[in-house]
Amino acid sequence: DSDLSMRTLSTPSPALIFPPNSPGFQNGRGSSTSSSSVTGETVAMVHSPPPTRLTHPLIRLASKHQKEQANIDRLPDHSMVQIFSFLPTNQLCRCARVCRRWYNLAWDPRLWRTIRLTGETINVDRALKVLTRRLCQDTPNVCLMLETVIVSGCRRLTDRGLYTIAQCCPELRRLEVSGCYNISNDAVFDVVSLCPNLEHLDVSGCSKVTCISLTREASIKLSPLHGKQISIRYLDMTDCFVLEDEGLHTIAAHCTQLTHLYLRRCVRITDEGLRYLMIYCTSIKELSVSDCRFVSDFGMREIAKLESRLRYLSIAHCGRITDVGIRYIAKYCSKLRYLNARGCEGITDHGVEYLAKNCTKLKSLDIGKCPLVSDTGLEFLALNCFNLKRLSLKSCESITGQGLQIVAANCFDLQMLNVQDCDVSVDALRFVKRHCKRCIIEHTNPAFF
Repeated sequence: DSDLSMRTLSTPSPALIFPPNSPGFQNGRGSSTSSSSVTGETVAMVHSPPPTRLTHPLIRLASKHQKEQANIDRLPDHSMVQIFSFLPTNQLCRCARVCRRWYNLAWDPRLWRTIRLTGETINVDRALKVLTRRLCQDTPNVCLMLETVIVSGCRRLTDRGLYTIAQCCPELRRLEVSGCYNISNDAVFDVVSLCPNLEHLDVSGCSKVTCISLTREASIKLSPLHGKQISIRYLDMTDCFVLEDEGLHTIAAHCTQLTHLYLRRCVRITDEGLRYLMIYCTSIKELSVSDCRFVSDFGMREIAKLESRLRYLSIAHCGRITDVGIRYIAKYCSKLRYLNARGCEGITDHGVEYLAKNCTKLKSLDIGKCPLVSDTGLEFLALNCFNLKRLSLKSCESITGQGLQIVAANCFDLQMLNVQDCDVSVDALRFVKRHCKRCIIEHTNPAFF
């Protein structure tokens, strides 16, 4: 009995997820007398599990009649757990309040490898505190089963919430806090220092995050053999506007195992930052520096040092990149599969030719808004890149229907073609459709259906 009472005192309510004035919260409010609310915000509360039996005879008869009609109660426990595995965190909290059996099933440890919270009004710090306290019940102060925390878009998340995760979840492997602009470097440092197995980190849109590093205390405690390495392999810092070359240098020195790095719209990054990156992070497979306007052909020379390991590269709207940079990539990164060079107006048919002849396994290419690319460049693509599946030529002023026909006649596996704002005839589009039957054509020609 004492053990059961401890469980009931730390049971989170659906109010963790829904504001008190939302319809979903009002529907469940009458089922518990222990709930409390604060107007205008979501609060974390605790509830006891539903009673084992109802004492009033009339209520007991009605309950028995309803139970006979509820086919879901006939399912075995393992089937119920499988169904619950598809539910988000807020719905699991709701299920825990239905009856005692559902309460026990909803808190099966297998269902709590992931916490997913969304919403701008939710008090995430409080929710994380209550949830981790409940999950730490069998192993005091340590939650060994939790591996993934996704709180993207929760703008009320602060350093306090991340510190709770860092302290309680040493087995954390994936953390997504995109759009949570209130968190700072200190909180991120705590997480990467106290969660040594963290491999996936998404801090996109966190404008205060300027670096990824271990805390000073963690660096001192580490053995010389371990060094100062962080096990992160996937890092998304899109829209971290304050990130500079110095911060990227620190990231590269600590996160040497990176394979996926996204720096979209990190507008202060220059070629020097990419030089630091290539010194330490030699295993990168996917890299995005889209809209990094200070990245030029010299940066492409540094990226080319990744050689055959690079499979995905996005340099969209990097206006300082020309055919010279494309030649570096094409010469050394022969296994490139995806290239987004939209808006790189310095790229011409010569760059496309060199790319097509050296990166023959290319599957996706975006050269939209490159006015100097014409049918000649498309011909080189068609004669060399037979595996091409996605091609975007949006707003390419020099492209005509003749170039499209050459592509369609050679690239039979083409699945997506974007020719919006291109001067191509209806006959050319029909030719593409005849030869590439699975191809979806995005166009602006009202005569083509």
